[in-house]
Amino acid sequence: MSFSPANGPKPSALIFLTVLFLTASCRRNEVLPQHIEIKDKPTPVVDTSYLVPENIGNPVSGYPWIANVLAVDLDKDGLMDVIACEAKDGKVLWIRQVSRSHFEEIVLADHVPAPVHASVADMTGTGHYDVLVACMSVVFPDNDKIGSVVILENDGKEHFTPHVIIDNIARVTDVRAADFSGDGRLDLIVGQFGYDQGEIRLMERTGRWEFKSRILLDLPGTINVMVADFCGRGRQDIIALVSQQYEEIFLFENKGGGKFEKKIIFGSTNEDYASSNINLCDLNKDGKPDILYTNGDGFGPSPVPGSRPWHGVQWLENQGSGNFRFHRIGDLGGAYSPVAVDLDCDGNMDVVAVSATMQYTKPSDVTMMWYRNDGSMNFTPHILAYEPIQLLTADAADFDGKGRPAIVTGAFFGNPPYDRLSRVTLWRRNEKP
Repeated sequence: MSFSPANGPKPSALIFLTVLFLTASCRRNEVLPQHIEIKDKPTPVVDTSYLVPENIGNPVSGYPWIANVLAVDLDKDGLMDVIACEAKDGKVLWIRQVSRSHFEEIVLADHVPAPVHASVADMTGTGHYDVLVACMSVVFPDNDKIGSVVILENDGKEHFTPHVIIDNIARVTDVRAADFSGDGRLDLIVGQFGYDQGEIRLMERTGRWEFKSRILLDLPGTINVMVADFCGRGRQDIIALVSQQYEEIFLFENKGGGKFEKKIIFGSTNEDYASSNINLCDLNKDGKPDILYTNGDGFGPSPVPGSRPWHGVQWLENQGSGNFRFHRIGDLGGAYSPVAVDLDCDGNMDVVAVSATMQYTKPSDVTMMWYRNDGSMNFTPHILAYEPIQLLTADAADFDGKGRPAIVTGAFFGNPPYDRLSRVTLWRRNEKP
């Protein structure tokens, strides 16, 4: 989640702006990809009856701050569940599917200092998913060392014991587990947004709940960290999205022996580019992990918070050996949380993204968009929803066991308007013609 300043340049023409912000940044004298595609923009198809929304978990109360949703079968009973982070209430929630299409909400942990992201990993080797929680303590801008990483240990009997792995650090926005050293133990990579000061921290496992830290990058603004073998060399590499005035995506190639080589794979000279999220996918099904990337942050200090004309969805295609090719998929004001999903079950991976920071003053302000892949990597935008509004986070999975994906979204009401409310919503395919 990004809360960077939104007071960047205001170009007079969108074409000029497009060229400007897609031009690689030159501040660090690093060579960035030069493959930039700018295509004609197709007219969106209005498809608001394609999915049917259903509130799951507890009903809406007040103005929710659902900062993250994760679709995962947490208890491994064959039914898809949702983990949700409620940042304002300080709760990590398990919205458990107890039987097909019936959900109950369980509090995994409360009094958690502004949890904003959750991932899962078997940290103890017991075969159960433990929950890794990134905690900001204060969601909106704050430079104090108040961030923390909490792991909820799963005993397999629906009991979760919290372990504070590290605290008193710059505000934490993401944490992932992977075996970076090849010693069979899961380490952690931690993204710390901070504000004026932030870091990307590698935490190497030294004991059951003990880790040794070292800093891979000393910059503020990290929103997400992702782990995969991006370079095809059999080791776990790291991708990180850094916002603030940097607006860059970094690759940390794992060279083995604890060494990582840093490389910028995308950068924008527009300091108001508004990076918001990255996600992993294999969009073209070539076996190499790609990156979906949204820019749509509108939470930062600005006279007029909200969307910008250059907000949208991008695909960074992995071309191997640490090289990526940039593709603009489509526009979306306030874009967040891109998800790769074959929504129409035609064998092609599509993209769904949500909008969190539109002004919502016009009926045409979109809150969820589907970019439908024609099989040749051409994406047609389909408007899935105009409301509920202020959708910050999304994920996709098969919740019905029929092989058809559904979308789960979470709403974050950080700014007005405070209407057309939702909390955690499951969007299923409409069975009616």
